[in-house]
Amino acid sequence: MKTFLMHPDRDFDSQPPSQKEPLQFAQDIELSVLLNAAAAGDRYLYEIMSAACAHAWANDIATVLYRQEILKDCLANPALVRQFYAIAIEPFGRDHSWNFSLYGRDASSKVGSGVRTLQSCLDVLARLRNACAANADKFRSRGFQQFFETLERDLDDAYLQAASADLNNLTFRNGLLLSAQVGDGGKGVGTMLRKPQPRDLSWVRRTFTPGAPSFTLQLHPRDEAGAQAFGELQNRGLVLISDAVYQSAEHVLNFLKALRAELAFYLGCLNLKDQLDRIGEPVAFPEPRHDDKSFRCRNLRDVCLALTMGRPVVGNDVNADGKPLVIITGANRGGKSTFLRSVGLAQLMLQCGLFVTADALNSSLHTGLFTHYKREEDRSMRSGKFDEELVRMSAIADNIHRRGLVLFNESFAATHEREGAEIARQITSALLDNNVTVFFVSHMYELSRSFLNDDRVLFLRADRSEDGARSFRLRAAPPLSKSFGADLYERIFGAGQTIRRDDNALSQTAASSARSQ
Repeated sequence: MKTFLMHPDRDFDSQPPSQKEPLQFAQDIELSVLLNAAAAGDRYLYEIMSAACAHAWANDIATVLYRQEILKDCLANPALVRQFYAIAIEPFGRDHSWNFSLYGRDASSKVGSGVRTLQSCLDVLARLRNACAANADKFRSRGFQQFFETLERDLDDAYLQAASADLNNLTFRNGLLLSAQVGDGGKGVGTMLRKPQPRDLSWVRRTFTPGAPSFTLQLHPRDEAGAQAFGELQNRGLVLISDAVYQSAEHVLNFLKALRAELAFYLGCLNLKDQLDRIGEPVAFPEPRHDDKSFRCRNLRDVCLALTMGRPVVGNDVNADGKPLVIITGANRGGKSTFLRSVGLAQLMLQCGLFVTADALNSSLHTGLFTHYKREEDRSMRSGKFDEELVRMSAIADNIHRRGLVLFNESFAATHEREGAEIARQITSALLDNNVTVFFVSHMYELSRSFLNDDRVLFLRADRSEDGARSFRLRAAPPLSKSFGADLYERIFGAGQTIRRDDNALSQTAASSARSQ
């Protein structure tokens, strides 16, 4: 049996990224905030959501739409999905874990453990099937309908009754019935496990019906050698069925494990939706596009910022269709980095099959997400910031593929502008030539100017008003040749001072100061 709730045609890889090899982009887009909201304190949910993020880049459009259909069903029936999950995780709870030990090398241990596992799982599967059958009409997605049909087909009442009877026989409460022949040297050969004979409760029939002669051998309680001999004889009979019972138990357990993992993903989505509803942040389902250079959003917001602040945040409208390079310039603290993070998170959520915090989002699928953000000085003093940036860029170049997505945030600014801009231009041009989409936040005008006449580029700018107020919205506009140094002056030399950018006003202030001296 297969669950097929994450992929229409294959199993879900629930292996989370290891601590030695974490997700490269997780720190820069603050992914832990999103995962913690989805996990709601459950470590297993955190790992499953991490696994979904790690493997999102292998999903195609069919898989994304398939998951979106199932997630819509989950959002419409959250209580039922939580009920299904509660049943699916029962075998793995602390109270039941002893029933599901498949360890043991000898045949007797394999059969005993496998039978206990199957007996406990049959009860779980029966209740799961009944719960699904009673509510199947409330689900519309192909994934859930296929899952319900699998349960009805493979776990009907006749099968469950027959399986229960067989497992009851395999407990061997009345002992094992074996047949064997005497071979050379008086050794038993051709050992065969037999089906237990039905007990005839009629004493009249037992009295007057002659039977085959039989002999009974009773071991002395202290006869260890005899007990060992009988144990070997028992294992010789059980080895014929031990592998089959063991594999059946493993198959059922693997089904329940897969179901637990796949339902855990949707449970994490429900937890995330509850958190966003609590702070009043609406969501929408994005539309994956077949073309390579598509990105268009309406009121796209940073989901992690909203979760951190506990309230709705400002969004942006961007149309970058046909523009594989987006260069973002403008005032400090104007929302550039926030928008960059919202792009990375939205793309990841789209390819996981999730909703996004936007009114609408259309985007191409990418083969991977890579981030190159500025870092603090290397405390070990083994290298400078610029060397460290180049090392990280080299690692990205080694792992990126065509149709990837790279987010640069103030990259290559650790050296002087001319050198940093030239290096950034060459790297960006090479990425564009290899069909990689780039979003670049930079204050380097030399970099922006080098792409001014390039049709592949969309320029966005974060502005501020004369009084220093910021809207935190970006608009399509070319870069400015002048910097926003007044912002830095105000922050360093005195909060609350108003620094005017008008040259005449600055000149008048300087002249007045000179006369007073």
